[in-house]
Amino acid sequence: MTRKQMFLLPVLMTALACMLFAGGKKESGQYPFGEYDIAYSGATCSSPIAIASLKGFFDEEGVKINLVSGSSFEVERTALATGKMAVQNGDFQYFPAVHNGIDVKLIGALHEGCIKILAPKSSGIATLEDLRGRKGIRFAVDEIGGTPMSVASVSVGSIGLDPQTDITWLPFPADQEVQAVESGEADILAAWDPFATIAENTGNYNVLVDIRTHPLFRDKACCFIFGSGKLVRDNPGAVAAVLRAINKAADWIGHNPEDAARLLISEKKIATDDIALVAGLLDHYAYAAHTGSAANARARDDAVYFARHLTQIGYLPADLDPQKFVDDLYVDIFALEAAKKK
Repeated sequence: MTRKQMFLLPVLMTALACMLFAGGKKESGQYPFGEYDIAYSGATCSSPIAIASLKGFFDEEGVKINLVSGSSFEVERTALATGKMAVQNGDFQYFPAVHNGIDVKLIGALHEGCIKILAPKSSGIATLEDLRGRKGIRFAVDEIGGTPMSVASVSVGSIGLDPQTDITWLPFPADQEVQAVESGEADILAAWDPFATIAENTGNYNVLVDIRTHPLFRDKACCFIFGSGKLVRDNPGAVAAVLRAINKAADWIGHNPEDAARLLISEKKIATDDIALVAGLLDHYAYAAHTGSAANARARDDAVYFARHLTQIGYLPADLDPQKFVDDLYVDIFALEAAKKK
């Protein structure tokens, strides 16, 4: 090596190091709020999460999100507690876990009306009221403790059945619940869309409860957004960024349901290729009504309503104060983000 080469070597090494460091800085600059997972089930009710990813809304807000499929409620709870997941779409199914100490915060609502309870017409069960006094009915659900089970529990509780002792809950993969009923393994299914509406459209089922229209659930948010308690405390800006992106997506879906359906189907983010079906469901969910600060406050009121129902069916203690429970659970993440910046 010549003296000139020896002189140039450290210069070149320094330049290379600077280039590599600049590359890392660029990635950090693109995602100043970090990288997190969000569970995505492929159900239409989770569409804003997929749309926020597909349309780059997460990137715009400076947060990198990985969509994770196939996770269970228990896995999601653990990931939220550790901060690996920033937020999660969940129902009032979370409330008993919150009471038992899961570290999450309620930060908003997503939409209305994504679950139905159906019975085969051959069963002679035409309405929810037809189940009154009938103990031992077998419900097919996607998981024990999941959202459809929670919806069905509130529903049967309203007609005097105890969901913990009078109902048999049978878990099946979401796309196999109809088969379980048709094979005689279960009597009734409580299911997410699109599976519930696909079954309804066959003409072989009676809809006992559509939570978009049934008096127990009508005009109430069915899916809430929960933030990791750890991240809410340590990095509220990241949680706020994720929620802003999801709100952007929900608003876009609310105003463009057919375009959203086409995008979800073309990117294989949903378990059907029926554009009309998906567009109709997305329009049914009133997404645009659940974005912004006013909608977040409304989410708190809806949460109180469902917490009260859970005390009535034994999923929360009978002496629990629903208002205080939700006041302790809810946080205005945008206000907290602003306060942290001061």
